[in-house]
Amino acid sequence: MPVKPQSRLTLVFILITVFLDIVGLGIILPVLPNLIIELTHETVTNAAVTGGYLVFVYALMQFLFSPILGNLSDRWGRRPILLLSLVGLSLDYLIMALAPTLLWLFVGRVLSGICGAAMGTATAYVSDITPREDRSQRFGLIGAAFGLGLIVGPVIGGELGEFGPRAPFFLAAALAAANVVFGFFVLPESLSKFRRRRFDWRRANPLGAILAFRHTPVIFLLLGVLFLFSLAGQTYPNVWNFFTIEQFDWGPSQVGRSLAIFGILFALSQALLVGFATRHLGVTATVIIGLTLAVIAFVGVSLIHTELGLWTFLVIGAFSGIAAPALTGLLANNARSNQQGELQGAVNAVNSLTAIIAPLAATQLFSFFTTNPLRPITFPGMPFFAAGLLVAGAIALFIIAALRFNITRQPYDAARKKPRFTQPTGQAVSQPDEEDIDTANGSENGNGGNEPSPPSTSDQKA
Repeated sequence: MPVKPQSRLTLVFILITVFLDIVGLGIILPVLPNLIIELTHETVTNAAVTGGYLVFVYALMQFLFSPILGNLSDRWGRRPILLLSLVGLSLDYLIMALAPTLLWLFVGRVLSGICGAAMGTATAYVSDITPREDRSQRFGLIGAAFGLGLIVGPVIGGELGEFGPRAPFFLAAALAAANVVFGFFVLPESLSKFRRRRFDWRRANPLGAILAFRHTPVIFLLLGVLFLFSLAGQTYPNVWNFFTIEQFDWGPSQVGRSLAIFGILFALSQALLVGFATRHLGVTATVIIGLTLAVIAFVGVSLIHTELGLWTFLVIGAFSGIAAPALTGLLANNARSNQQGELQGAVNAVNSLTAIIAPLAATQLFSFFTTNPLRPITFPGMPFFAAGLLVAGAIALFIIAALRFNITRQPYDAARKKPRFTQPTGQAVSQPDEEDIDTANGSENGNGGNEPSPPSTSDQKA
């Protein structure tokens, strides 16, 4: 019996795909230093520099290829892109496991970044199969899979690393290959052929994917909110260990436990709280509350001098995770169905861009305000304070978007199957039933279905 796109098995496959993608990123962290030292015979300090370049290459590939894969999925469908990306990840892990030279490690990271960019396609698949009112909750499950991968990846890497720095990669390759087989049987196509659009290279470059929505200001503004929030969030993985060692004299085990607890609470908040918050408080309020919690956490961490206070603000920061899936849900609800792949490619491009900028920016701020003779004050928490300012800017930008546009989208009139409200200028219309017809007609007219069709005469009379 064919599996329907709405089947729970398809959602399980998507969550496993996201989980394996992030596990593959985290599994390398505990064993990468020893693997680099094994290949280069360098010191730990030089190995750390090399490791930084490997992270940079991975983030750069994600930034470049996220919009390409997103647009390809809008043209050819989600299923082939997702399955091919998993095949690529399997090959990447094998390359990393068997790499004879440092160059092959970079080849593996390049391939991993390209294939990992399909995470936006996975999100677009979920958007395809999920009712509009449930998207934020489903995106919360994706966030939970993401957070769980951040927890499990380093644990697997550390435990299997006892058998050698290459052992974790063999397991990761086997898991990715098994998921390919699973997906081949349970993953149907979610994007029907008449809802697809032509591939356009101008919209498939990283900046083009973002700028493609400049004529849809509501999405452009929300992408700006996401950029500021994501850039701030990169502070934790990049300077948390240095900051806690400098400020509280923590050891590796304390740093690891704190990040694990943060990851667990972050995953739980996205899996359990997003749906509750969006149902009872609304999506807009959920985003604002999450962003506000992030500001409190970042500024609190930067100024605190006690471990109890540090743990308190770390917990608050974990619960700010409710903002991201709610924001992603708003983005998806304000885009057409044949733009979902392109939109998620743009979202991934934004996140990858922050992953490129943040490591250098956060570590340079930390270094300057900790040891630089020219520093005006000694302030190791400056990266977190700056992150708080970024999120405060995100709140201001979100409020502007909420006041200017009807970002939550009012319900449809079932009898007319048209929105009950007049669409604000610059906000994309995503209409059920008619949208697919508009998309097909728009493609014939050469506009790709990216502009809403004018209301019919009968609708105007109504």
